Amino acid sequence: MVKSDEYEKVISTYYGEEAVTALIMLKVDTKIADSVAKKVAEFKNVEDVFMVTGDVDIILKTSFGQYKDLKQFVLENLSKIEGIKDTRTLMVVTAYKERGNVVLEEKK
Repeated sequence: MVKSDEYEKVISTYYGEEAVTALIMLKVDTKIADSVAKKVAEFKNVEDVFMVTGDVDIILKTSFGQYKDLKQFVLENLSKIEGIKDTRTLMVVTAYKERGNVVLEEKK
């Protein structure tokens, strides 16, 4: 099993000071899900907020200048919002299509 600080070092090395896009999945208290969605929508780094069905309740699409900004957002901002029970963060490695536009074309 990889230790947390080892994982942190690998992620920081990989992303360095590059911009990071991440999908953050939230499990929330369903009684106040609308309130949670509205609160997270206020953050400038949150581009999209979706209430969904399934294993999670809300999915955020976020963008940050650096990995450390994403980490700070999750640890310092999301952790303070009442009703958020759990988070899962997926960092985008490659985007092929965004907002209906192809962003990465195959080399021929």
